[in-house]
Amino acid sequence: MLGKLIVLVEEYSMEATLELILPKLLGDTAFEIHRFRCKDDLLKQLPARLKAYSAWLPADWAILVLVDRDDDHCEQLKTQLEHIAKVSGLLTKTAAGDGNRFQVANRIVIEELESWFFGDWQAVRNAYPRVAATIPQRAAYRDPDAIAGGTWEAMERVLQRAGYYRTRIRKLELARSIAPHMEPERNASHSFHMFCQAVSAAMAWS
Repeated sequence: MLGKLIVLVEEYSMEATLELILPKLLGDTAFEIHRFRCKDDLLKQLPARLKAYSAWLPADWAILVLVDRDDDHCEQLKTQLEHIAKVSGLLTKTAAGDGNRFQVANRIVIEELESWFFGDWQAVRNAYPRVAATIPQRAAYRDPDAIAGGTWEAMERVLQRAGYYRTRIRKLELARSIAPHMEPERNASHSFHMFCQAVSAAMAWS
């Protein structure tokens, strides 16, 4: 049984979202979220942070590293994260193989947190009722992880057309508005499901 989940994230809005989503996935299992200043800061500090964890991490704890893909190549970014964990002396989920105990799971949000919001459009509509219900059926938005031109920019356009945010959208406010309404099982984002699978794999430890 998982004793505690430590989650490393790159910014405020992801931290705010996970504070509301993780209890739905973990139940009473404890978790803590460590936020960095940005993606570059997370990647810079990650080797030392994981090396420090490797010296004392209890056998029933797990670490989840969560970063946005942004403009990076997904496989190259995943390889970088896996290498950092290996050098630190921690066993990753990928290296351990399916069904085996691991210490670190590396997950990439494709391409940004807003792809998860597009994946649960009912949650967006609960927070912003004027947005069109048909957005997920439109070709440009059908795959939340493949929205062209950036998911943050796409979300801004959709919300502004519905009469919200005359100026730039505020990511933290957006997260705090939508995340309370999110239900993990209905999310259409593949990267969100990969995140949930990592959490479930840690929870399945006997």
